[in-house]
Amino acid sequence: MSSIKEYNNKLKSLKNTQKITRTMKMVAASKLRRAQEAQGNAKAYARQLAHMTSRISATIHPGLHPLLVPKDRVRNALILVITSDRGLCGAFNHNANKQVVKWVDRQRAQYERIALSFCGRRGYQFFKNKEDVLTYYEDVTATPSFATAERIGQDLSRVYREGDFDEVYTVYNQFLSPISQKTVFQKILPIDPRELVDEAIDHPQEYIFEPEAGELLEYLIPHYLYFKIHFALLENSAGEHGARMSAMDNATKNASDLINKYTLLRNRARQAAITTELTEIVAGAEAIN
Repeated sequence: MSSIKEYNNKLKSLKNTQKITRTMKMVAASKLRRAQEAQGNAKAYARQLAHMTSRISATIHPGLHPLLVPKDRVRNALILVITSDRGLCGAFNHNANKQVVKWVDRQRAQYERIALSFCGRRGYQFFKNKEDVLTYYEDVTATPSFATAERIGQDLSRVYREGDFDEVYTVYNQFLSPISQKTVFQKILPIDPRELVDEAIDHPQEYIFEPEAGELLEYLIPHYLYFKIHFALLENSAGEHGARMSAMDNATKNASDLINKYTLLRNRARQAAITTELTEIVAGAEAIN
């Protein structure tokens, strides 16, 4: 049995840990509210943008924009892995990394090259010595911005247009609730407008374009790609804060359980020490008599 001093040290350490986890939970909850607000504002815009892109693209020839044209021969694939910069959020980052590992192991024989680009330090650190790393975008997941998504989208568009990669995928954690996130693995290049909104296909219409369709798509298609990346970053950010809030809540509860456990053990040790002292006093008194 440990001594009373050892139990006191453990309890002091656990109480300090509990204060930290409780504070981190409150901080994560505050950040989650802001992330959810940004995500909610972006969701309506994303829906309308996808709908408009689909309606227009479905009525014209896909060859008018290179990002709509699939490659004849698919040899190289690029995966944009979106994780968090910080840990202490449970299995949040592990789930995304595991999804990438499974896909790469399953598809490696079908491609000549599979490369990875990263948003988030946790994914980069996990894969940097294991896979072909193309780009690491540092410090972009904590506060997602459209400017960052545009820069990433321009890089992805360039390597696709130049033929360095024939398909581009992204993996991120979609926010469902503070205790639930879903890992999403999807193709983002080439863009298939017929997968965006079904009604555009069921009821195709003829449009008069001003400016010309090619000029319009030259702005609209890249903008759709940029916003899709931006929305993925927002979803991942909300999921990260939700996962961290949940993890810190569980850590706080576990610390409370351990505090109760060690308090009971300390009290037992103290009672045993008192009993031992009383026994020694009584035995000494009887020996004197």
